[in-house]
Amino acid sequence: MIITSGGRKEATARVRLIAGSGVITVNGRPAEQHFPRGPLLTAIRQPLAVANAEGRFDIIADVRGGGVTGQAGAVRLGIARALLALDGELRSPMRKAGLLTRDPRQKERKKYGHKRARKGFQYSKR
Repeated sequence: MIITSGGRKEATARVRLIAGSGVITVNGRPAEQHFPRGPLLTAIRQPLAVANAEGRFDIIADVRGGGVTGQAGAVRLGIARALLALDGELRSPMRKAGLLTRDPRQKERKKYGHKRARKGFQYSKR
């Protein structure tokens, strides 16, 4: 069993990789229930596809914080790191697929004199 962590935006994921039949569980539910949109499921399965490990491991992920997209990115990074810990030969193909880089983009802070980070208040001439 290999335990790793991943993060994206405000989401953090703890991922456990266990030899098994390919079941992915997120927060105690099947991944299909936790991530209702197709592209998110494709994203979390991408490291398994790159490593040719589909159906060989059970994945149990515990994700906290952020939204669904950030959580999917966190789980994806956690799975990629777990597979890398299992087999160091995967570093090159995973690096080429961009699976080992933590996305550094964060929400920009709100500035004073603005409604949001960049949007100003509406200007009225009269």
